Amino acid sequence: MATNLKRRNFLKNSLLATGGILLAPNFISCSSDDVNTLPSIPSDATEKNFDLGVASFDPTNSQVIIWTRYTSQQTSIKLRWQLANDEAFTNIVREGEVETDASRDYTVAIEIKDLAQNLKLYYRFANIDDKATSVVGKTLTFGASTTELKLAVASCSNYAYGYFNVYEAINLSDADVVVHLGDYIYEYGEDTYGSFRDPDPTGEILSLDDYRRRYRQYRSDEQLKSLHQNKPFICVWDDHEVTNDAYVDGAENHQDNEGDYEERKQSALQVYSEYLPNMTNIENNAIIYRNLQLGNLVDLIMLDTRIVGRDKQLDYADFTSASGFDGVAFQQAWTDPSRTLLGSQQKTWLKNEMATASSSWQIIGQQVLMGKMLIPAELIQLFGTAQFQVALGELVQIKGRLAQGDSTLTQEEIARVQTVIPYNLDAWDGYFSEREEVLATFKGKKVVVLAGDTHNAWQSDLKTAFGEKVGDELATSSVSSPGFESFVGADGAQQLGGALEFLIDDLNFTNLVDRGFMKLTVTAGAVKTDWTYVSSVTEKTYTTSVKNTLTI
Repeated sequence: MATNLKRRNFLKNSLLATGGILLAPNFISCSSDDVNTLPSIPSDATEKNFDLGVASFDPTNSQVIIWTRYTSQQTSIKLRWQLANDEAFTNIVREGEVETDASRDYTVAIEIKDLAQNLKLYYRFANIDDKATSVVGKTLTFGASTTELKLAVASCSNYAYGYFNVYEAINLSDADVVVHLGDYIYEYGEDTYGSFRDPDPTGEILSLDDYRRRYRQYRSDEQLKSLHQNKPFICVWDDHEVTNDAYVDGAENHQDNEGDYEERKQSALQVYSEYLPNMTNIENNAIIYRNLQLGNLVDLIMLDTRIVGRDKQLDYADFTSASGFDGVAFQQAWTDPSRTLLGSQQKTWLKNEMATASSSWQIIGQQVLMGKMLIPAELIQLFGTAQFQVALGELVQIKGRLAQGDSTLTQEEIARVQTVIPYNLDAWDGYFSEREEVLATFKGKKVVVLAGDTHNAWQSDLKTAFGEKVGDELATSSVSSPGFESFVGADGAQQLGGALEFLIDDLNFTNLVDRGFMKLTVTAGAVKTDWTYVSSVTEKTYTTSVKNTLTI
């Protein structure tokens, strides 16, 4: 079958010229492919060696990527693939053959282009020689006649912390597609960040083989494997796909005795592209930002706020000495217009995408909180101490009195609630000037920003420094990683959430207790969000409940 060599060679030459990282070739299937007569799949074929199941990625109005892995020790493996309109495969839409080998861990990703709109599709893979066939996967395309989309939004799935009940709940939902905002895997070794299930390998992952073993463990989980089989994913990475609190040339959780960081990062990104392919990293595994058109309803703009361009995070400790906190120096560094989260190339791309976006909604899928989470400065210093809860209660009372116009408030009390600094410098709050640039592109659009990363659910107004609202932020809880309840208990987290809603001006609600996902129901006129939670991640028996709902 033809492999669109002109496109392949152009991309190869372009990437070599710009320092891009090439993958072992995957297959690109276009409608003009010369399809040869292929042997039929034996009726007695078994599912042997397709032990990680199947998956699909990046569905749009005209294309989708299908994926599998074949367990083998052979030099190379040739697999047959089929895409059909029916589960019995009596009406084949496209089919072909593709070869894989150890250079990409025997994974296969096929980018199938030029498809018709509004299709429900079924796909499978087979090894004719071994009489082996995969399970049947389900996927789709969107189209101009799509009047409603249902997106399940998830992030932060730590295998060591519990079962993937949230993934199972998504699988049982009526969501069309899963938007995964990162931390799909965690890099830690055993008993480091969760001990409910043992990670493989047992140590922290550093090498190419380590990352592959960790992905294979995650993808062998029956709850996640079933979800991938039944619903397509649209993914971006966050930090733990490489290592904690990563930035463009380093990370908090990479030490000098763990080898070269750049080598570790390249291994991580290669394996990510092998197991979570998308329409961008299928050609260059360093790039994941992209725009997917979903019908005429959504421009789904997926960003990389973590790896490709982020400057190192600011740290309050660097501005604190025996004489106290140097607020002037911090303010100067915090508002530095040269500080970037996106990098110049991605930022220019985003501005262009926003300027030309024409769908009913612009939904931005990215990793970290964009809303302003400015809290009284004293709380940063007191968190984790016995004085924190006392100060929190006092600040809530003071702000309540201030809202009521209490004339007995002292200037010192007012200063306690009005002297605010960012809660999390690892989020957009740490990159003040660039956030203002990005928010300016939202004006005149209907913008919803999605976020993960924090393990907690949040909803905020997105406002410029001048107080103009330009969008809404919807942040999901985690699949299994712990939230604030792991620090202060469930009751304490609930009380903290209520206090933060009162103290933080742009924050409308939060849930700091429960694990779960968001389901967005999108029509031309509205985005309805249901924050859905599971009752447990340490028991296989659980219930689901919707505790927060918002319609924009």
